[in-house]
Amino acid sequence: MKSWPIVAIAVSAMAAGAAFYLYRQQPPPAPVAAPAPEVDAAQLAATLPGFQLADRDGQMKSLQDWPNQALIVNFWATWCAPCRREIPLLQQLQRDHGAEGFQVIGIAVDFRDKVLAYADEMKIEYPLLIGEQEALDAAAAFGVEAVGFPFTVFSDRQGRIVTAHMGELTAAQAGLILDAVRQVDSGATTPEAARASLEAALAALPSTPAEGDQS
Repeated sequence: MKSWPIVAIAVSAMAAGAAFYLYRQQPPPAPVAAPAPEVDAAQLAATLPGFQLADRDGQMKSLQDWPNQALIVNFWATWCAPCRREIPLLQQLQRDHGAEGFQVIGIAVDFRDKVLAYADEMKIEYPLLIGEQEALDAAAAFGVEAVGFPFTVFSDRQGRIVTAHMGELTAAQAGLILDAVRQVDSGATTPEAARASLEAALAALPSTPAEGDQS
C-alpha cells in the first residue's frame, strides 16, 4: 500500500505531460474567419503601430526598423492553408519590387519552432517576426476588431497605411495595391483617396486563389 502515493504522482505527471503535448500540437487562439475580402477603412489605423516581436534570430524588431520603405505586412500561420498558398506570391513580390522600395514583412501568429521549421522548408527570404498572443495583439493594433488569416497591410514609405486586405491575396490584387502605394509615395494622391479608388478597382477583379499550395 505504501506504493500508492508514488503511483499517483507518476500518473499525474503522465497526464500533465500529455496535456502539454496536446497543447503544443494546437495553434494559438485563432482569429475569426474573415467575413469579407476587404477591411472596413474606417477601422484602420492611420500609421503603422509600434509593437515589437522577435525575428528569426530572436532579436526584437518593430516595423519602424525598415524606414523609408513601403511595407507589405502579412499576418499568417503555418496551420492556415490560404496563408501557405500566399507565400510564393509574397516571395515573388519581394524579388520583383524590393529594389524600388517595397519590403515584405511576414508576421507569424504561431509557435516559434513550427514557424522556423516551415520557413526553412519554404526557403522564405523576406524577414519574419514571430509571436503567439503578442502577434495576434499586433494584428489588432492595426485597428480591425476581427482578424482573419491571412491579413495583409500595405503602407507607404512614410509609414502611412494605404490599405489592408483580409483573406488570400492574388497577384492581380497585389498589382493594383502596389500601384496605389506608388501614387501615394509620389504625392499624386493621399492614402484616403487611394483607398477609396482601390475599393472599386478591387471589387471589379475576379476572385482567384494565389498560385501555390492548394492543400
